[in-house]
Amino acid sequence: MIIRWTTVDSPVGPLLLTAAPTGELTSLSVPGQKGGRVVADDWRHDPGPFREAEEQLAAYFAGDLKEFRLARRTDGTAFRERVWAALDTVPYGATVTYGEIAARVGAPRAAVRAVGSAIGANPLLIVRPCHRVIGSDGSLTGYAGGLERKVHLLRHEGALS
Repeated sequence: MIIRWTTVDSPVGPLLLTAAPTGELTSLSVPGQKGGRVVADDWRHDPGPFREAEEQLAAYFAGDLKEFRLARRTDGTAFRERVWAALDTVPYGATVTYGEIAARVGAPRAAVRAVGSAIGANPLLIVRPCHRVIGSDGSLTGYAGGLERKVHLLRHEGALS
């Protein structure tokens, strides 16, 4: 499978976007991201499939877009896909706890760590808003893109002052 990629400048640094041959967005990573993607030699640099994503990201960072509407394709376990779908329901400017996400996917309270692991494996930073998940005590725990970026995104959305 040929992976297409491009980079987009943003207020949180350069964003690396990848797409499937059919054009669906498959990942959005930032430099230094835990588990983030890195351009491989056999990938094809092709900004064409990313025009809509670039426009929506620019609108998001300008404060004009609150919900991404992009064709996406992710491959995860059934549990991860359920957790990622729950992330998609967290509205702009809001936060939820890991426990709340666990409850939304029908996982027992003891599964909060597994939920955290699934959230940490989210391949679509920003677009799938894992930055909106916080600790049960309100702490800004964990973010694969780094806590500084999480703070920036939450402030941008008005969830933090």
